[in-house]
Amino acid sequence: MNLIKTTTKKQWFARNAESLPPYRGEGKKTGTPPSKHRLHDACITLVLLLLATIFSFLYFGISHNSANVALLYILALILIARLTDNYFWGIFAALIGVVCVNFLFTYPYWALNFTLAGYPVTFIVMLAISLLTSASTTHMKQQMLVIAERERLLVEAEKEKMRANLLRAISHDLRTPLTSIIGSSTSYLENGSYLNEDQKRKLVGQIHEDSNWLLNMVENLLSVTRIQDGAANVSKSWESVEEVVSEAVIRLKKRLPDAQITVQVPDDFLMIPMDAILIEQVLINLLENAVLHSGSQHPIACSVESRSDCVCFHVRDYGIGIAPNKRKTLFDGAPYTGNTSPDSSKGMGIGLSICKTIITAHKGTIDAVNREPGTEFFFTLPKA
Repeated sequence: MNLIKTTTKKQWFARNAESLPPYRGEGKKTGTPPSKHRLHDACITLVLLLLATIFSFLYFGISHNSANVALLYILALILIARLTDNYFWGIFAALIGVVCVNFLFTYPYWALNFTLAGYPVTFIVMLAISLLTSASTTHMKQQMLVIAERERLLVEAEKEKMRANLLRAISHDLRTPLTSIIGSSTSYLENGSYLNEDQKRKLVGQIHEDSNWLLNMVENLLSVTRIQDGAANVSKSWESVEEVVSEAVIRLKKRLPDAQITVQVPDDFLMIPMDAILIEQVLINLLENAVLHSGSQHPIACSVESRSDCVCFHVRDYGIGIAPNKRKTLFDGAPYTGNTSPDSSKGMGIGLSICKTIITAHKGTIDAVNREPGTEFFFTLPKA
């Protein structure tokens, strides 16, 4: 119940992020005391004014033109307004700049003369530049904070949606094999004396098959735990594509000895950065889905294609295909078996959802298309 409430709240924030007021408490958000922000802004202001004064002395010593000296202080003023947090430092810099131009670079030198023609205009222009620049940069910073917060809320909402889909898929995929195991074991225990050897072997075989399915699900869930921060990082190393495909096929054949799979890899030796265990799990999920849900006795085709910037893995079956209305939600974790009775066999939704999570963590893509006949799943992994 708490999960549902949390998900709803975060989804509400994601939908209403545009209407949220701009965040103004940057010091509180980052945990930095306001006094340190003020000290930081004061240091920036003093350093830029000092640099403007030094360059003005150098320029004035060469050209003796005080008109262009004001431009150096205006440049410093723009930088101060851009790098500090409020209007105070821009206004302060405008006052200091006007005083420095009057005191240091206008005759009589080293003396203030407020009766000079154009002095009020210079001060008003510099003050206007300060206010406009400070206002525009402050607005821009507020917009950046709003955008960052909105993106964070959307990411959190997407994570909650993925967790909800995963839990829903797990509940479905757990219920079906567990019900079968309980039913078969109950029949064996209660009616064992009335069953012949073939019937007993069939019941034990069903229990064995469903137990392997549950083991595969646990391996999928353990694979997800290897991905940190919701599909943000994986531990990559340079791995041989041929060896990863071979290991995936060998592991699947141990689970499904009767599975017929043809493999085709490029003649060139391919090495790409990946988490080999996770990519093997993706291949196993796709191959197992093709064997169990395609409804075809034709061998499953697994091939690897080398492209300019990535390597593409293909898993092709020759079965019943995917219903068009299921394409958009195929990787969302919704249980889907490829037939009209979702509970007639164990679904493949959780496996495909985990496949997408793993491939996304590798900065790759995954998709599926219907062929004539059958379905082809494919995913890409970048070479670099």
